[in-house]
Parts: sequence; C-alpha cells; structure tokens
Amino acid sequence: MDHPVTQMSARMRWVVLLSCLSVALVVAAMAALYTALPHIATETGATQGQLTWIIDGYTLALACLVLPAGALGDRFGRRLMLLGGLAVFTAASIVPLIAHGPIWLIAARAVAGAGAAFVMPSTLSILTAGLPRERRNVAVGIWAGTVGVGAIVGILGSGLLLAHFSWKSIMIAMAAIGGVLTIATGTVPESRDSSRPSFDPWGALTGAGAVALAVIAALEAPQRGWTSPIVIGAAIGAVVVGAGFAVIELRVTHPLLDVRLLARRGFGTGTASVALQFMVSFGLFMLIVQYMQLILGYQPLMSAVAMAPMIVPMVGLALIAPWLAERYGLRLPTASGLAIVGIGLLALGHLGVHSTFVDLLWPLLIMSTGLGLSAAPATAAIVNDAPPDKHGVAAAVNDAAREVGAAIGIALAGSILAAGYSNRIAGVIPLIPQPLRGPVSGSLAGALEVTDRIGPQAQPLADLAEAAFVHGLHQATTVLGAATLVVAVVLGAWAPGRKARVTPAPAEPEVAVGVD
Repeated sequence: MDHPVTQMSARMRWVVLLSCLSVALVVAAMAALYTALPHIATETGATQGQLTWIIDGYTLALACLVLPAGALGDRFGRRLMLLGGLAVFTAASIVPLIAHGPIWLIAARAVAGAGAAFVMPSTLSILTAGLPRERRNVAVGIWAGTVGVGAIVGILGSGLLLAHFSWKSIMIAMAAIGGVLTIATGTVPESRDSSRPSFDPWGALTGAGAVALAVIAALEAPQRGWTSPIVIGAAIGAVVVGAGFAVIELRVTHPLLDVRLLARRGFGTGTASVALQFMVSFGLFMLIVQYMQLILGYQPLMSAVAMAPMIVPMVGLALIAPWLAERYGLRLPTASGLAIVGIGLLALGHLGVHSTFVDLLWPLLIMSTGLGLSAAPATAAIVNDAPPDKHGVAAAVNDAAREVGAAIGIALAGSILAAGYSNRIAGVIPLIPQPLRGPVSGSLAGALEVTDRIGPQAQPLADLAEAAFVHGLHQATTVLGAATLVVAVVLGAWAPGRKARVTPAPAEPEVAVGVD
C-alpha cells in the first residue's frame, strides 16, 4: 500500500512543504540567538537584562498575539495572514542590520515575534483546510515533528554561522529565508471561515492580557524569585484576566475561542499534552546547553551538534504516531509518550561532573522518543476536535499552549537549578575572599571565571562549584520528570481511547469550505 504522503497530489505536497518550512523558520528563530548572546553583548554593549529581553521579547509577542491571529486568519484568510506574518518577520529581521543598539534589537525581535504569531497558526490551519481527513493526520504529524526539532535546528544553524561570521549573519539568514517563503506563499490556495463571524475584540484583549501576564510571571521568576511582588502580581493578574476572558467567551455570540472546547477530552488532552511537552523540552534545553558548555567544555557549535541526534526519533515517530492514535485512540500515544519523556528526564539524574557524551546521549534519545510519540497525536486531537471553520483558532490554541509551556519550563528549570546550586555552594562562600563571593555564589559560569583568573590553586573551588551545579541539575530534572509522569497518568485516564468502528463517511473534498 502506498504511504499517505505519496498519495497526496503535487499541490498538496507543496502546501505541506511550505507550511513546514515556514513554521520551522519562526520556531528556529526562538532559539537562534541563544548561542549569539555573548557576541551581541560585546558588539552592542547590551546589559544582562537587555540580553534577556532580546530573547523574551520575541516569545512574549508571539504568545500574546497567536490566538487573535488565528481568529483573524479564519475570518480574513489564512494565506493572507501567513503572507503578512512572513513579511513582518522578514522586515523585522532586517532592522538590526541597519539600526544599531540593544533597544533597536529588542524592538525588532518583538516585531518579529508579532509576525511569527500570524505565521504559526496559519501554517497548521492551511494544512488542515487543504487536505482530506484521511491524509490530514499524516501532514499534521510532519508539521508537529518539524515544530519539535525547530529549536534544535535554530541552535545548530546559528552555531554554524557563528563559527565563520558575526551574529548579524543569523539575522541575514532569517531575513533571506523569510523573503523567499513570503514570495512562495502566493502559490498557496486561500481558505477562510465561510460564515465570516464578527471579530471578538474584548476576547482578543483579555486573552492576550492573560497570556502576557502568565508569560511575564514565568520569565521574571528566575531573576526575581517566585515570591517577588512583581511575579506574584503577574501570576494573580493572569488568573483574574483569564477568568474574565472565560466569562466573555461564554457570553458573546461569536467568541474568539469557545472555552467549552477545553472540556472536550480530545481537545483538552491535546492542549495539556502540548503545553507539557514544550515545558519539559525548553526547560531541558536550558539545563543541558549549560551542562555541555560548563561541565563537558563544549563550544556553542559542538553543543548544538550534540543535541542533533534528538531529531531522528522525534521526526521518525511523528510520522507513525498519528496512525497509532487513529488505530488505538489518543490515550496510548499520550500516556506512553509522556511516560517515556518522564523516564528520560529522571535518567539524567545519573549525570556527574566526569560523565561522557554517551552518558548524556541515551537519556536524550529516550526523551526525544517520547516526544516523537506524543507530539503529533496531541496536535491532531486539537485540530480534529474543533469545527472545520475554526481550525485557525484551534491551531492558535496549540501554539499558545506551546509558548506558555516553554516559558514556564524555562522559569521552573532555571529556578530549581539556581536554588540547588546556591544551597550546595553556600557552605564554602564564607571561606573565600569577600570580592569573589558574588560571582561564585551567583552561577557556575561566574565561579569558573573567578577560578580561571586565580589559577591552578583554585581548582578545589572549581570542583565544588561544578558539583553544586550538577546537584541543581539533578533536582531540576527530577522535578520535571516526576511532574511529567504524574501528568502522563492523569491524561492517560482522561484521554479518549479507541473509537468503535463505523462505516466510513465519504471523503472530504481536497479544499475545505471557504477556499478560494
């Protein structure tokens, strides 16, 4: 029997390819500047706080705008939103090449994130609108696999560029790829909600506000602490504004998001699963990149190359997992996939100061296997449990869950790592000179900088700092792993199982209603 991909027409395969390349670009852009931050700081004079916002400004804008962007795509056309989003992303990527200084870079990244907010849901909703049901899940699997590896590709690509060029080469590459994809988008058929409902401005405002406050609380927690008034205030504000959003959506005639969808087992399970997957993935990236560079001594490019093997099981299983979900129900790939992710995270607890790359590789492969098994079925469940005319909003919910999950994962992993390091290193702080206490107590990077300046006689202090870092790493991966196993059990109980066989309905047309 032919594979579903080979059964697609040439036009279908082109739509799948263009959608996947577009979403890969904006996801890769989330992580592409991680390895370039030291170069940016040197050339622009950016402070540590400004460096943080160069990364976080993109994520915040994307997370806030993705839900209204999906709704606008349903109303005015998904291809139009994709084209506009790519154009804005491309233009914003050019700005740092002609306008200098960290403030310009922060602003450009935020605008690029706004463009990405229109790209992400459009790519998925164009796929689901343009493909019949029997081929849709395979395309969604390819899309989900692309999203899953996008961050690794971004880190790897930026590492390759930085090995030969300045950090601006990353912006040139993103602008060039974005420009090509903007032009290519003109070949994609348009699709929209045939009823063209009125836009829900209050839902858009409160939804964006709730997501913004939740992301700000998560991003500020590692720097300020979880008990900071700003963090607590933002978290409480997110709950209050989120409740207001739910009330508004239950009352308006044409809601931005029918929140009752979240109570549906497929939609709700898929949303929770996607959020958890990105929470543990980005939390892990933040931990492991530091471990490879500070403990194993890898350069940025080598760190990216070391994570590349994760791509193989994530992409390979993304093609098989939708078939498993179709045959056995959402419960099997969700529960087993998340459980495997949790086991991989717990396995990282064996890492030590003298571990090798092989010691790190096999837990990463276990974790990526679980992600490959659970990612595509979760995304497919979100889309398939939503009405066809609302696929743009469904795709936006999928994307918003990813962004909020990533922000929480980075904050949670960073906070636990910092607390574990500080607690373990606190015993030796009184024994070292006063001027050196701040850098040593702050981070392993600061401690190693101090010991490098002092010389070989400071090696015992470096060993203690490295052991303290590994202790914090163990605590963070244990918490993430245990949380993942608990959620795997809960979602396994809630997720729908295998459906009873029914007489197949007539195949859907290749292009959904409202397609021009």
